[in-house]
Amino acid sequence: MQTSPNTSDTLGIPASGDAASVRVARLEGWLPPMLSVVAGMVDLTGFYTLGNIFTAHVTGNLVVVTAALVGGAPLRVAQALAIPIFMLAVAVVWLIARSSRRQSVSLVRLLLIVQFLLLATVLIVGVWAKPSTQPHSLIAGATAMIAVAAMACQFALLRLAMPHAISTAVMTGNLTNLVLSSMDLLSGKPSGSVEEKNRWVQSVLLLGGFLCGCGIAAVSVRMVADWAWLGPVVLAAVLTLVVA
Repeated sequence: MQTSPNTSDTLGIPASGDAASVRVARLEGWLPPMLSVVAGMVDLTGFYTLGNIFTAHVTGNLVVVTAALVGGAPLRVAQALAIPIFMLAVAVVWLIARSSRRQSVSLVRLLLIVQFLLLATVLIVGVWAKPSTQPHSLIAGATAMIAVAAMACQFALLRLAMPHAISTAVMTGNLTNLVLSSMDLLSGKPSGSVEEKNRWVQSVLLLGGFLCGCGIAAVSVRMVADWAWLGPVVLAAVLTLVVA
């Protein structure tokens, strides 16, 4: 599995000790699957209540925008804005991490708090303005951009604080890892079997977490509309408290 550069190197912060590395390694075992549940809930809730915008899968917005431009279909401003807003949010999270001088678990905790605050804002606006009743309105688009920023924070968290974790929302890559790891295990390949088993388990957990989040969100949106944002907010709050 390809890894990203060390967080300390990326931010210009001195490397942490062995104890901190162990704590981060433990977090990498259980936190990404839980974050994938959050991503699944946010992506589906946003898609159905905020005008068919992918708040977690930026690739989906790229495809939709390109198809609209080529096909001459009306271009949704919010779908187009989701791409630069995601990039801007990632850059802002990087600046937050750098200016805080935090690293390891402390950085994870900080970025979880940022994600929680963004999702809480989406919930407040959703309950107050009910954008699901006018999914193509300005308030719906603005709410979607906040949700996109929350997901950007989650992705940046993994890149900056847990560089060995795999994506919590890009399910194409996780599905590829699952199939390839399954084939390696079934072939009886002796070398790297432990690593392949770990990758297989992690891929299953991430896929299952995302699908679980989508399922919960689908039921919630059908039953309570904009109040469905309460699900990812509560889970994000629990994760923040547990890591704290």
